[in-house]
Amino acid sequence: MDAPDLYNLSPALRLMGMGLVLALGPLAWVWLRNKNQPVARRLRVLTLLTLFLTFDLVLFGAFTRLTDSGLGCPDWPGCYGHASPVGAAQPISEAQAALPSGPVTQSKAWIEMIHRYLATGVGVLILTLAVVTWLASRAHSRSRSAGAADPASPVRRRSGPLGGQGAHAVDDRGGVISFWWPMATLVWVCIQGAFGALTVTMKLFPLIVTLHLLGGLILLALLQAQAVRYAQAHGARRPVLLPRGVGLLLAATFVLLWLQIALGGWVSTNYAVLACTDFPSCQGSFWPAMNFREGFTFWRALGAGLDGNNISFQALTAIHYVHRLAAYGVFAALLALAWQLRRIPAMRLYGNWVGGLALWQFATGLSNVVLGWPLIAAVSHTGGAAALVVVLTGALFSSRRGPDTSSTAKSGASSL
Repeated sequence: MDAPDLYNLSPALRLMGMGLVLALGPLAWVWLRNKNQPVARRLRVLTLLTLFLTFDLVLFGAFTRLTDSGLGCPDWPGCYGHASPVGAAQPISEAQAALPSGPVTQSKAWIEMIHRYLATGVGVLILTLAVVTWLASRAHSRSRSAGAADPASPVRRRSGPLGGQGAHAVDDRGGVISFWWPMATLVWVCIQGAFGALTVTMKLFPLIVTLHLLGGLILLALLQAQAVRYAQAHGARRPVLLPRGVGLLLAATFVLLWLQIALGGWVSTNYAVLACTDFPSCQGSFWPAMNFREGFTFWRALGAGLDGNNISFQALTAIHYVHRLAAYGVFAALLALAWQLRRIPAMRLYGNWVGGLALWQFATGLSNVVLGWPLIAAVSHTGGAAALVVVLTGALFSSRRGPDTSSTAKSGASSL
């Protein structure tokens, strides 16, 4: 059969409609449960719900990649030009008959399309957050202007775009929460969608797949930052003053985490996990034969080496072993950070999460190596990395650096 066009936009409107339907449930739940709450609280609840669904989307994306379902539908945004594998049953069956173990099967097509449906629903929720925050910001600005013109005017008590106490509840230490946060998140989810399309049309190009993974985690960080800002806006939290040394350790660990995630994504997208199947050594040596130049040449097709042939085993070993060596340093940094955060009452819960997730990552990473990369361990390892991004982002935005002193702020919420 003829190969389908890589881009076929004919089912795009139907996919958008499905995303809207998926998003209506969470939106209705937030409206009914929080209709009498300040607008900042409602925005925070919607943001946390979107964060939860985005976390699920990241996990399902890992499941899609690890089950080799990334090309289950070889075109974008639909499946052989249809909005679901039901309409594409015939071409999928023909592709499966031609290559039963190939990238296109009925089950893989459904996995791929469910991932796209979830992504579209998350996109609708993020669009809603951006629009509502913008309307709340405008209403708050108008009420402040009216209040300045007439100090006795009750205009500051007007209802906001979601009802309730009004847009003034978005006030954060004398100013409104900037709608640039949700706007940046909206722009980023569009970029993430573009990477998702390129993942398919460029046939699982390792650099694109790795960037797609990082993009999903950046989306989690943006949503967590918004949730913390909304919590500070309606008074549920106050920023915690950290000693300067702890603040620097938190920032440094955050950077190291992102570098390690990028290395881990590069291991996964190049299928280099099983290049080393023993621990702590690799292939019976603590410095096995490695080809760093080939392993870390980023612009190449999946499985391709520098000479156009298959990538060498030494290159895969280099990819795996660099990630493993870096993991030791990041693990130590996470444990040190957990210890320091636990000493601060208002940050103790963050410290508990950081320490627990560090141990989780060690256990799941080791399981991938010694148990032959089981699916549950691989997905759990991605989930641990995503959870660390959420927790460290929350810790960063819930705190501010102060003098390098042992005294810290006693106030502030200890919840994530």
